[in-house]
Amino acid sequence: MRLFIAVELPKEVKEELYRIQKLIKPSLAKIKWVPKKNLHLTLKFIGETEVSVEEISERLSKIKFDSMKVGLDNFGVFSKGNETKVLWVDIKPGGEVIELQQKVDSELFSLFKKDQKFKLHLTLGRVKFVKKKEEFLKVLKEIEVKHIEFEINEFKLMESKLSKDGSKYIVLKEYKT
Repeated sequence: MRLFIAVELPKEVKEELYRIQKLIKPSLAKIKWVPKKNLHLTLKFIGETEVSVEEISERLSKIKFDSMKVGLDNFGVFSKGNETKVLWVDIKPGGEVIELQQKVDSELFSLFKKDQKFKLHLTLGRVKFVKKKEEFLKVLKEIEVKHIEFEINEFKLMESKLSKDGSKYIVLKEYKT
């Protein structure tokens, strides 16, 4: 099974992220966009695993956390050298979300020792290649994010089923405050 732990986003937040995706025209770059229905905040990507859902779920159910208010912040990119690789939106304040992510990591560490650096962000898309670099970079610089606040009061253990039509996400278990 291919698993991850995530916070699902409210409709209003997904609409804003989708609006931002539409600002970057296909004539500027080939981008593999996260479909609107799949937009989420990843707390931990587990990937393919033989560990049982029950074992993972039992550990995650031990996590205690309080409801938190966060909001969309700035648009950003992850680059490799001079190449833009990932387009994302930041969340602020991030302290409580990072604490929750660290609790998830801590509970699952003995099962999944592979170190994963965590950078709080919402992935919009992965850049495959840029067709018109100057225009592309100009559009990126002009992107403004509507600062929408939302509450995080649960996270979910999700399965990602890959297919030729893209990933399908299935909620396996929910963990509430």
